[in-house]
Amino acid sequence: MAHVELVKVEKRYGKQTVLSPLDLTIPDGSFTVLVGPSGCGKSTLLRLLAGLDTLSAGAILLDNQQINDLDPADRDIAMVFQSYALYPHLTVAENLAFHMQVKRVKHAEQQSKISRVAEILGISKLLNRYPRALSGGQRQRVAMGRAMVRNPRVFLFDEPLSNLDAQLRMELRAEIKALHQRFKTTTVYVTHDQVEAMTLADQIVVMRDGVIVQQGKPLEIYDSPANTFVARFIGSPPMNLLPGRLETRADRPGVRCHELWFPLPTRWHEPAARQGDKPVLVGLRAQDFRAVTLENQPAAVVKLIEVTGESSLLHVEWQGIPLHVQFVGRVETLPDQAIGLGIDNEKMHLFDAGSGERLI
Repeated sequence: MAHVELVKVEKRYGKQTVLSPLDLTIPDGSFTVLVGPSGCGKSTLLRLLAGLDTLSAGAILLDNQQINDLDPADRDIAMVFQSYALYPHLTVAENLAFHMQVKRVKHAEQQSKISRVAEILGISKLLNRYPRALSGGQRQRVAMGRAMVRNPRVFLFDEPLSNLDAQLRMELRAEIKALHQRFKTTTVYVTHDQVEAMTLADQIVVMRDGVIVQQGKPLEIYDSPANTFVARFIGSPPMNLLPGRLETRADRPGVRCHELWFPLPTRWHEPAARQGDKPVLVGLRAQDFRAVTLENQPAAVVKLIEVTGESSLLHVEWQGIPLHVQFVGRVETLPDQAIGLGIDNEKMHLFDAGSGERLI
C-alpha cells in the first residue's frame, strides 16, 4: 500500500492548460475516484501518476518520495486501460507472465502468482486462450490480472468498464470493489459515470476544466454539493434547479418560486438572514417531491413517464420549468395530465443564482 500526494501539479500542451495547478492527497489503502465530464483532465491526471506523461510543474510524491523523474516501470504502479491493452499474440497465461518475465522472476513464482490471480478472477479455464477468443468482460479480467500479479503499491484504472454492457459493468464493478476490500491496495479510478463513482469510492474527486471542483466522501458530496455543477453531475437523474428568491414573511425566512413560498428549515434561519433577499437557485432531487392535491397551487403537467418497475420517473413542466420527479413503484398518471407536487423542505439545497455556489 502507498500514500500518494500531488503538489501544485500542472499540465500544459503548448499554450493550452489541461490541468491547472492542483493539490490532491490519496490516502494509503483508499479507493479514490476521479470523476467528471469528458475533457475535464481526469485521464491526464492518471497518466501523470503512471509516468506516461510528464509534468509541466509541481511534484508527485509516493510515500513522501518524489517520483516525477522515474520511468513508468520503476514507479511500482500498475495501470488497467479502457482498451485492455493485451498482447494479441500471447495467451492469457503469457500476458499475465509478461511483466514478471521482464523482471526475471523465477518460473515457479510466476506460475504460483498466475494460478492465484486466475483463481481470484475466475479465469483459470482461459489461461491457454488468446485475447481474440475472449469476450470483453474476460479481456478486462485478464487486464486486471496482469496488473495484480505485479503486486503494485498503487492501482490505476482508466475507465475500465466503459466498453462493457450494463449487466457486465455492474458485475465487474462489484468484483473490483470486493478485490479492493480484500487487498486494500491504494487505488485511483477514472470514470465519467457517477454511479461507478458513488458505489466504488472512499473518496470522490469531481473535476471540471482541469480543476478540482469538490472532493470528499460520496454521500457528503451527494448531500452537500459545492455548486450547481456538482449538484447536476452527481446523482441520477440530475438535481432539479428552480429559480427563486430568498424572502422573509412574518419574520420567517423562506424562498419564493413563482407563486409558491416555501419556509426554510429552522437551522437555516440564521445563515439565510445573513444573505438577505437575493435571487437563488433551489435544488431538489427527483425523489424529494411528493404527490399532493391540486388545490391552491399551480399544476405540473406530465410530459413523459419512464417506468422501470420499482420506480416511476416523470418528466413534468411546472411554471415553464422542466423537472424530473421520481416516485417509488408505479403511477397511474398519463402524459398531458396535470398533477400537484409538494416538496420536502428539509431536502432543499440553495445556490447563488449568479455564481452557482452553494449558499446553505
